[in-house]
Amino acid sequence: MNSSKPVQRDPKTLIRLARENGDEAFAEPLDLGQRVRELRKERDWTLEQAAREAGLARSTLSKIENGQMSPTYDALKKLAMGLSITIPQLFTPPQKEQVMGRMVVTTSGEGAAQATATYEHELLADQLTQKSMLPYRARVRARSMEEFDGWVRHDGEEFLFVLTGVVRLYTEFYEPVEMRRGDSAYYDAAMGHNVISLSEEDATILWVTSLS
Repeated sequence: MNSSKPVQRDPKTLIRLARENGDEAFAEPLDLGQRVRELRKERDWTLEQAAREAGLARSTLSKIENGQMSPTYDALKKLAMGLSITIPQLFTPPQKEQVMGRMVVTTSGEGAAQATATYEHELLADQLTQKSMLPYRARVRARSMEEFDGWVRHDGEEFLFVLTGVVRLYTEFYEPVEMRRGDSAYYDAAMGHNVISLSEEDATILWVTSLS
């Protein structure tokens, strides 16, 4: 028998092995070797790097990728752990049909304007519908908490990045924080929050709010 001849594998056997981990079944079988190679290349890893992360010999990983070896369940577990995924994900094809390829560019000053008494907002990527995030640039007009009609609260989480000037971030459960250009904060948007400018000129900030 020629030992170099590729081993004929039954994909169903591999699927049964993965099910031993207690996870959900796979939608359909696929070439494990090709899948492992794709996952490795997504991480820009060499064979040596991937083998080291998985705790496998380089030659073993090479044989798996080239269909010359049917991995044991232990090897599957090591591969999954090394790639930081679950065993079922080793057999799950990438969801290419979900890639929408949406993109929009908003040039400076061309965002949709929305002014309030305390902020002057410029909505970014306004042309895209059904977004998961709401990005906008804001000019902070307020100079004191008295200018706000209570706390601002809304669903989701929020990221704040100071573009110019100095601001003070007030939140319902934390002490006020003074923030300068380059500083950022990430917080629960359901928690009351307001921002005032401490600069002589209005400070500007970037806000990104989750919509889910």
